[in-house]
Amino acid sequence: MRRSLPLLFLAVAALVAVSAFAGVGRPEAARGETSPPDTVTTNGHGTITAVPDEATITAGVHTQAASAAEALAGNGRLMSRVVAALKAANGNDLQTQQVSLSPQTNEQGQVTSYAADNTVSAKAKIADAGGLIDAAVDAGANTVSGPALDVSGRDALYRRALGKAVEDARAKAEALADAGGFGVGQVSSVTEQSANAPVPVFQAAVAKGDATPIEPGTQDVTADVVVTFKIR
Repeated sequence: MRRSLPLLFLAVAALVAVSAFAGVGRPEAARGETSPPDTVTTNGHGTITAVPDEATITAGVHTQAASAAEALAGNGRLMSRVVAALKAANGNDLQTQQVSLSPQTNEQGQVTSYAADNTVSAKAKIADAGGLIDAAVDAGANTVSGPALDVSGRDALYRRALGKAVEDARAKAEALADAGGFGVGQVSSVTEQSANAPVPVFQAAVAKGDATPIEPGTQDVTADVVVTFKIR
């Protein structure tokens, strides 16, 4: 009979160990905590479509001469005319993008001339963008890039898209509620996702006169959120 006591002690020790392990795996059960309120989480997407009303173009002058001084001086004279023409054509927010001077060599590596480049960007209303390009070229610009189109008041449009995104998230939660037989309560939490880059959607545009035609198309301002709702 005395020989069975160690076995009894081992059995009790094993039971205590299992209970302790179970408590580690489920701390809420070990401490008697209650589960958090039931919730449902959905993703919401909102889109506001707008027509771009601003355009940014980049105009430049490339010149080449026998000496570096001549190349840079000739470039400066032409670029001054281009800048003046851009301002006269309702261009604003002018900003120099690049000034460079580099030697040009032949196959033997000998310097044959020097090339100078200068580029400047300018912003204008869509209606003036074609004339802005034409004015720059008429003044001597021989490189043009753009236009980069944008919508003014983008922050306000993005806030509207956020509101639509929350509405979309609630609509999805209510669809789940209909299928699951529960009610959707108030918002428990909202997380804003990273803002997306504008998505251009091209459409036909009307060109006025003989100016370079610019097609504004449309841009989608989008917002994404993750919303958690309480279940009723």
